Amino acid sequence: MKYHLFIVACFFNSFLYSQTKQNTDSVFYYNKLVDNNLNSKKFYKAVFYTKKSIDFCESNHKEENLANQTFKLGKIYYNQKNYDEALKNFHKSVSLFDNVKPTCTKVLALHYIGVTNTAKGNYETADIYYKKAEKLLKELKIVDSAEVLRYQKAMALKTSRNLPLAAKYFRQITQKQDHPSIIKTKTNSYYQLGLIETQLRRNDSAIIYFDSALDYNEKTSNLAQKSKIILAISQYYKQNKNFDLAYSYLDEHYQIENYLLKLKNAKLDLNEFEKFKKNQSLNNTLKRESEEKIQLKTYRYSKLVSILAIALISILSLLSLALYKNNIIRNQNNLLLREKNKELILAKNKAEKASKARSEFLSTVSHELRTPLNAINGITHLLLEDNPKKTQLKYLESLKFSGNYLTTFINEILEINKIDSTKVEIENICFNLKELLFNIQTSLKELATANKNYFNLDIDEAIPDHLIGDPTKISQIILNLINNALKFTQNGNVNVIAKLYAIAEENATVYFEIVDTGIGIPEDKLQTVFESFSQGSIEVNRKYGGTGLGLTIVKKLIELLGGEIKLKSEVGKGSTFTFKLNFKINQEPLEIVEETKSYNDKQLKHKSILLIEDNKINQMITRKMLENKVITCEIIDNGEDAIELLKVKRFDMILMDVHLPGINGTTATKLIREFDQTTPIIALTAISLDENRDMLLSFGMNDVITKPFVPDEFYSTIARFFD
Repeated sequence: MKYHLFIVACFFNSFLYSQTKQNTDSVFYYNKLVDNNLNSKKFYKAVFYTKKSIDFCESNHKEENLANQTFKLGKIYYNQKNYDEALKNFHKSVSLFDNVKPTCTKVLALHYIGVTNTAKGNYETADIYYKKAEKLLKELKIVDSAEVLRYQKAMALKTSRNLPLAAKYFRQITQKQDHPSIIKTKTNSYYQLGLIETQLRRNDSAIIYFDSALDYNEKTSNLAQKSKIILAISQYYKQNKNFDLAYSYLDEHYQIENYLLKLKNAKLDLNEFEKFKKNQSLNNTLKRESEEKIQLKTYRYSKLVSILAIALISILSLLSLALYKNNIIRNQNNLLLREKNKELILAKNKAEKASKARSEFLSTVSHELRTPLNAINGITHLLLEDNPKKTQLKYLESLKFSGNYLTTFINEILEINKIDSTKVEIENICFNLKELLFNIQTSLKELATANKNYFNLDIDEAIPDHLIGDPTKISQIILNLINNALKFTQNGNVNVIAKLYAIAEENATVYFEIVDTGIGIPEDKLQTVFESFSQGSIEVNRKYGGTGLGLTIVKKLIELLGGEIKLKSEVGKGSTFTFKLNFKINQEPLEIVEETKSYNDKQLKHKSILLIEDNKINQMITRKMLENKVITCEIIDNGEDAIELLKVKRFDMILMDVHLPGINGTTATKLIREFDQTTPIIALTAISLDENRDMLLSFGMNDVITKPFVPDEFYSTIARFFD
C-alpha cells in the first residue's frame, strides 16, 4: 500500500499520540508547549520542554514515546545547525527503537543521521545510513511517493556545497512520473536546480529549470512557492542585465507577497475578534458603570459641546469643499499621467518587438545558411582528398577559402546577436596575458608579411604573470583590432602596446593600444565605424574587403568586460585604438594543461555509426567522410524510425541532427535514453542563437559538432568515444 503523505504520517506518529487529557505532566502537554515555542522561534524553551517530555517518558516507561521524543530533540538541534548534538540524539533514538516495533519515525531518524553527516561533509558515513533508511522503508512496505527523503538528501548536499551531486539527486526527482503527491517536490527540485545552475554561471540552463518550476507550480496554486520562484527569475534577469524583465517579475513577486500578507492579517483579525467575544461579558459591567459616569459629564457639558460641534461642522464643511476641488484636479492629472504611461509602454513594446524581430531574423538566416554551407565545405574537403588535378586544385582552394570566409561571417553575426540578447557568459579563469599576446603575434605574422608590414609587440614586464579574466573574449578583441590594422596597412608599421596602468593588492588595470600607419578613417566616419556592417567607404570595402562586423564585436565585448574603446585617426596617417581593462590578480601559479592527443585512424576502423539526418546532401557528405576512415554508416532520415531501429539493433555511435521532421533530435535523444544509456550520441547542429552546448547535453547527448564542421575536429570528436 502506498502512503502518499509519508512525512506527515511520520510526524503524526511521532508527536500526536497517547493522552487525550491535557494534563500538565504528559507527552501531549509538553508537545503543545514545544510547538508553541518553535512557532515563536524560542528554541531554547523548545529544547527545555522536549527534555521534560523525555524525562516523563523515562519515568513512566513509555519506550516508543521516548524514542519519538528523542528524535524530535535531534530534529530541533539539526534545524539550529548544532550537528553534534543532533547526531547524538538521532543515534540514541535509533537505539531506543531497537527495543520496540520499528515505525516510520525510525526511518526518519536513520535518514536524518545521513542528512546530518552530509551537512558535515562525511559522505561515506551518510551513504551507509541512507541505505539503512531505504532498507527499513521497504521492510515496512512504505513508498515515499513524494520523494521527500531524496529531496532532503539533495538539500543537505547543496548546503555542504557539493553542487554536482546535489544536482544529480534533484534531477532524479524531476525524472519521476507526475503524480499529485510529487508535484510540490518536483517544483522545489526544478527551483533548486535553477539556483545551482545560476551559482555555476550556466544561465541558459538556469532559466529552463526556473520556467519548469513555474509550470509545475501552476498545478498546485502554491502562492508562497510561486513568489519564491518568481523572485529567483527576477534576479536571473537582473544578473543578465535585462532590467525590464527583472523589474516585471520583481513587481509580480511583491504583488503575491502583499496578497499573502493580507490573508495573514485577516486571519489575525479574526483571532482578535474571538478573544474580544470571550471577554465581552466581563467588559459589559465595566461599560455600564463607565456609561453612567459619561452621561453625567455629558449632561454638564452638553451646551459647550453643542457650540463646539457647530463650529467644527463649519470648519469641516470648508475643508471638505477644498478637498473635493483638489480631488477633481488630482483625478484629471492622474488620467493624463495614465494616458502618457500607456503611450510610453506601447512605444517601448514596439521597440522591443523590432529588436527581437531583427535578432530572430539574423539568427534564422545565419542558422539556415549553415546547412548548405556545410555541404559546400564538406564536398570541397572530399574533392581535395580525392587527388584532384593540378588545374583543379587552384579552384578548390578558392572554394575552400570562400567557404571559410562565409563561416566566419555567419559566426560574427551570431556573436553580435548573442551579445545583444545578453546570452554571452563571461569567464573568470586564470591565464597569462603576455603569452596570449605573443601567441596572437605569432599567428598573424604571415598576414603582416603578406602586406609587407613591420609588426611589433611592446609588453610591459610589470604586468603580473597570472591574471583572472576571460582570455577568449580578450583574444577576440585583440585579434580583430590587429587584423584590421594589418589589412588596412601596406608597407607600414603596426604596433601593439600593453602597459600596466594601475595595480592594487588584488586588482590590476592594463592599458592596451593598437597603432597602425594605414589608410586612416575620415573624421565623419569615426562615430559610425563601430556600427554593424559599417566601413569607411564603398571604395575601401571593394579594395580591402571585410564585413564591417569586427569593430562592432570589439566595442560590444569591451563594454561587456567593463571597458570603453577610444579611436583617433587621420586619413593617410593611420589609426590608434585604445582601451583599459580591469583584471584580478591570481597569486597561485598557472596549472600546466597537457595538450589532448590527436585521433588515430585505427580508433575509427570498422566502427558502426547510425546517422540520423534528413538532408540528402549532408547524408552523402557525412557517409563519405565516415567511409574514408573505414567506418560502417547506416542512415535514417527521421527520429521515429531511428528509435524503433535502436530498440532492436546496436551501434557504436549515433550522429543525431537536431532539426528533424516530426520529432526533433533532442526529443528523440530523450526517448532513446529511456532504454539505452550507454551508446554515445553526438549532436550535429547548425547551432542558432537559442541553442547552446549545455542545453543540448541536458537532453542526454554526449557531445556537440557544429555545422559546417572542420573535418579534423569532426574525426577527433568521434574518436574520443572509441577506446
